[in-house]
Amino acid sequence: MPISDSVVLRGEVVIHHPDLVNLYGCEVGNGSRIGAFVEIQKNSYVGERCKISSHTFICEGVTIEDEVFIGHGVMFTNDRLPRATNVDGSAQSEADWKVEPTLVRKGASIGSNVTITPGVTIGERALIGAGAVVTRDIPDFAVAIGVPAAWLETSGPPRLTELSSGRPHTPNCILWRSRRYPLR
Repeated sequence: MPISDSVVLRGEVVIHHPDLVNLYGCEVGNGSRIGAFVEIQKNSYVGERCKISSHTFICEGVTIEDEVFIGHGVMFTNDRLPRATNVDGSAQSEADWKVEPTLVRKGASIGSNVTITPGVTIGERALIGAGAVVTRDIPDFAVAIGVPAAWLETSGPPRLTELSSGRPHTPNCILWRSRRYPLR
């Protein structure tokens, strides 16, 4: 699995196992890290200081802004009506379908084994729980879980404080409610 000559790696990009990735026609920003068995297709973009964990598939039309975490085995999709052939039985070509772009905004975190359907936007600093299926836009600072993913109301940008240990902490940045807010 190669890193094609058409790939643009900006600055210090770390690819832990360059022989075990498949990157072509994409751009990866400075300070980003790419795990093993990751595929990033043409016309996709990964911003600066991102972490793309192993076994992730980033297809054509996906834009990932800066400081995004992508967990293991995350699958992006870009076609709502995938088909191998046309009605007449001929093989489909790029002219026979349309890429639906997906946007992951700055600082979002996507848990392992999440599937993201085409045409959605995941908001700034949103958190998607492991195993979720994202079928609709997720607002900024929201936490989304489940199949299909539903979001829990948030209180806006987290406020960083320090624990007595000196470690950063984000208290009360999410208002957990007894009900979920389905995306409609």
